[in-house]
Amino acid sequence: MAELRAAAADRRVLALIAGAVAAGLLAGVLIFWVWFLRDLPKLPDAEGLIVHGRPAALRLVDRNGELLATRGPIVGERIDAATLPPHVVRAFLAAEDRRFYEHHGVDIRGLLRAAFVNAKAGEIEEGGSTLTQQLAKGQFDRPARTLKRKVQEAILARRIERRWTKDQILGLYLNRIYFGEKAYGLSGASRTYFGRAPADLTLSQAALLAALPQAPSRLQPTEAREAALKRSRLVLDRMRREGWITETERADAADHPPRIVLARKPHDGDLGWALDFAAAEARRMVGRPDADLTVRLTLDTALQTDAAAILRAEIPARRQGALVILGQDGAVRALVGGRAYTPAAFNRATVAKRQPGSAFKPFVYAAALEDGVRPGDLRYDEPIDIAGWSPENYSQRFTGEVTIADAFARSLNTVAAQLAQDVGGRQIAELSKRFGLSTLPDEPNLSVALGSYEVTLLELTGAYSVFPRAGFQARPWAVSEIVGADGAVLFRHQTTQVRVYPPDLAGQMVGMMRGVIDHGTGFRARLDRPAAGKTGTSQDYRDAWFVGFTPDFTAGVWMGDDRNRPLDGVTGGDVPALLWKRAMVRAHAGLPARNF
Repeated sequence: MAELRAAAADRRVLALIAGAVAAGLLAGVLIFWVWFLRDLPKLPDAEGLIVHGRPAALRLVDRNGELLATRGPIVGERIDAATLPPHVVRAFLAAEDRRFYEHHGVDIRGLLRAAFVNAKAGEIEEGGSTLTQQLAKGQFDRPARTLKRKVQEAILARRIERRWTKDQILGLYLNRIYFGEKAYGLSGASRTYFGRAPADLTLSQAALLAALPQAPSRLQPTEAREAALKRSRLVLDRMRREGWITETERADAADHPPRIVLARKPHDGDLGWALDFAAAEARRMVGRPDADLTVRLTLDTALQTDAAAILRAEIPARRQGALVILGQDGAVRALVGGRAYTPAAFNRATVAKRQPGSAFKPFVYAAALEDGVRPGDLRYDEPIDIAGWSPENYSQRFTGEVTIADAFARSLNTVAAQLAQDVGGRQIAELSKRFGLSTLPDEPNLSVALGSYEVTLLELTGAYSVFPRAGFQARPWAVSEIVGADGAVLFRHQTTQVRVYPPDLAGQMVGMMRGVIDHGTGFRARLDRPAAGKTGTSQDYRDAWFVGFTPDFTAGVWMGDDRNRPLDGVTGGDVPALLWKRAMVRAHAGLPARNF
């Protein structure tokens, strides 16, 4: 019996010990979870792994998909590591993780080797983190050098290794890493520093790029060339020790360091005005994207370049100007915001608000037609007084009895003021907003008849497009499509047919506006095809405008002074009309003449 009781006691002791051990293990697991796993980032998809923690890039391409510029970081195209030349891949493995294809996310041997090499050298020559761990590190929102963070990075690295193949992980790494000069990913870096695709990199170029990710600011080749080359030679030495290159190849690459060309232009030249506008439009559509986007534009790059050259040729050097050309669907084909573009330049086509003068009269006359007035109706061009306001004509003469159409062609201020008084400021403002002008108050005073309220050139040009479109609205747009990095279409422009003006009245307005060019103030804008438009000159000759259209395009020109100084008697029928004509001749090159 004593032996049985002793055995039972032993079993209870063992049970207590087992329970204590189990409880300890459970407590350890719980502590491990609370300390290491609870706030571990979730593993995103492949694209999320690439872009997390850096600004999204907008790749702006033309209508044919050719890259025009990048806004935000420079990223280039996504690359597949399996398609790269062996020397390019091996340069990065030599620089960052020689045993990449042998470990499973964490390289214990590599850690021990790095510790020994660094202790011997007295400085950091090798890092112990694998490529996979570097990918994992990028998924944390804040950097940290703690034991907890190192364990979390190792756990995340193991998860990455289980989800993707080695070649895929290498591709993710090469598409993510930062190289300085705003360049992320190997494609962006190779084009930025050498003006070529990754597949075309030489051994010396690949070694230099592989040297940069360790410290892209400190090793930036444009600022610290010798430091960057020193590390690139270290990369070459490692490649030689691994047997990946011959001694001859190593020596040749070391003796002939690559020349940095910084192929990226300092700015976008004459395209910059339109690119800035399109990029801003894209951001309004998608907000703050968490992945890179490709934005396809409506821009005609050749027309844009020629339009900018025409503007510089026509506008005197001490003045400023702007030019907009729209397709009849509202698509921006050219947009020039001044004589010369810089990244911080003020865009006079989209931002500047100036008085349009008589270039606003089409909306006054359009409101009058809605109110029952017709082009053949008679009015008297004579001195008038409207509650103390007595507008005069540019010629300071009076004609007497004139038709509405003739008064419009000759831009008679007295008749425009009479029509505004008859129709009322509220109705003129309501029509203007229907057409796309957003800057007028709801109840402007009667000076609105002479263009006293400020507008932008882009909005004014878009509003004119309603007339040749038979009363359909045509708000300007510059983005035709936005595509995510995964190829998914996030936005595609759909032209909506919203009628804002009766088609018969639009036709009558087109007829009157043709008279401006055929025998009125805009005769200098005459083309070899049907065209219509309106001149405009603000008070004291501070702004001169010409806006007009054909069946194919609508274009607007503004000329003025950034300090709002007078233009020495220049009117909308002078330089702006001539500039408009040259731009439209270029835009219509190769197109047959068509009637409205």
